[in-house]
This record gives sequence, structure tokens and C-alpha cells, in this order.
Amino acid sequence: MAKFNRLTVYNRALETVIVPVFYHSDIAVAKQVVKACYDGGIRLFEFTNRGDFAHEVFGELSKWVDTHCPEIILGVGTIMDAGTASLYLQLGANFVVSPILNPEIFRVCNRRQVGYIPGCCTVTEVSTAQELGAEIVKLFPAGTIGGPSFVKNIKGPMPWSNIMVTGGVEPTVENIQGWLDAGVSCVGMGSKLFPKEVIETQKWDDITALATKLIQSIKR
Repeated sequence: MAKFNRLTVYNRALETVIVPVFYHSDIAVAKQVVKACYDGGIRLFEFTNRGDFAHEVFGELSKWVDTHCPEIILGVGTIMDAGTASLYLQLGANFVVSPILNPEIFRVCNRRQVGYIPGCCTVTEVSTAQELGAEIVKLFPAGTIGGPSFVKNIKGPMPWSNIMVTGGVEPTVENIQGWLDAGVSCVGMGSKLFPKEVIETQKWDDITALATKLIQSIKR
């Protein structure tokens, strides 16, 4: 069962801005990455459902986070159907993210008061997601479908929209500032925040240092 309700998730996303997106089949690596982000000030983390038995890794990670990183809100991403969403909710997911918009996932998450962040790439999809109850919508792949200018075009006629962008976000102060200036509420970052060589050499301090730099810049 979720530890944090969807309004808490929503407010934390607005406060922290950066949402790491990560998957690894090795639970030991997953723990180290989450802890590195936590030490750098990250308080929202999306573990993606992208490998065989990913739910087993998530289940163990969820219990570990409760003890070792109690302030971080752990959610799950790359969810395509309602059945998979239900599975992860049973394992403690505090929010659910998709690359698509699936009304059936809304029904599962709304029933349990858990936030669902659906993937959208048109203004109509954004509007539909909001009608179904989305506090935050995800533009994906943000860099490909128009970048910051597309965000501005949505915020013009729909200024109430809270938008998370994933895909095309760089872990630099300048890039994130560009997205924020366009009107996004938060940004999702995956492989560029966790370079392959950093993971392979287990340089967890590098992740912490980068997270700290970005979080401090956003606060300023």
C-alpha cells in the first residue's frame, strides 16, 4: 500500500523538480543509486518496469527505502496496463507513470488515491488526462515532440497544466532552466543522470554531487 497520498506526491514534485528515472536488475545497485540521489537532496524517484522480474526488485527496494531513505517517495514507471499497476501498488508504489495515456490505470490508481502520471504527446491527450484526474501530465518524448516551445504552446491556452517532461532533458543547470522557463513543473531524467560508466565503476559520489548541484541551483 502507498505510504504517501497523491497530493503529497504532487507537492513534492513541485518542490524537488527533478525526478530520477532508473532501472537495474541488481537490487544492490538500485539501492546504491537511490541512496546517492537521496544524499543529494532528491525526494522523488521513479523505478522503471523494464526488465524481467522488475517487480521483485521493486518490492525489495520499496521495503529498504522505508528504512534507509524514509523521506524519498518511490514510484514506478513504464506501466502499460491496469494489471501491472495493481501489482506495483501492492508492492508499495506511491505513484505510477506511463509513456502512454491509459484510462484503465486511472481507475486503479484513483480507487486507491494514488497519483497516476500518464504520458501525452498532444494537447487533446493532455486535456483528456486532466479530465480523468491527473494532477501532473508527462510530455513524452519531450525533446522530440517540440521541446520547451511545445510546453509554452500548451501553457498558453491551458495555464493550469502541471507538466513533467521526460526525454530530451539534460542534467545541466542551463537545460533544466530552459524547461522551467517554458513552464514545466518538474523534469524526469534517466540515463543522462546515471551514465553507464558511473554505474559500472560504482562512483556513487558522482551521482550525489550532480544531484546536489542541480537541486541547489533550482532552489536558487
